[in-house]
Amino acid sequence: MIKEFIVSRIEASHDGTPYVNVSFMDQTSGDRQQAMNPFGVKAMTFSSPEDLMKNLPKAMSNVLGGGMGVADAPTFKLSMREYEDLGLKVGDKVLIELKKPEVTGI
Repeated sequence: MIKEFIVSRIEASHDGTPYVNVSFMDQTSGDRQQAMNPFGVKAMTFSSPEDLMKNLPKAMSNVLGGGMGVADAPTFKLSMREYEDLGLKVGDKVLIELKKPEVTGI
């Protein structure tokens, strides 16, 4: 399966190792979700104070998990050399190919 993504975030590894974390956003679902909700992918609406209290834990987990869908985005950990060789920038379109290896035997 080959799928097109957009580079949405590039950040240094949090543990100080020479790696870069690159997050991707699915172009088709990201566009559709942002068009449906002007406040972002994970914004929630509440119709009553009771509804707010019932869904507050879910809303807080969305904020703590990245808020704008970053927690749901596929993220790759690349070495500095791989990152420099690819020359990725935020907004670049990339193709990611997923393959399931065929295993014979046990």
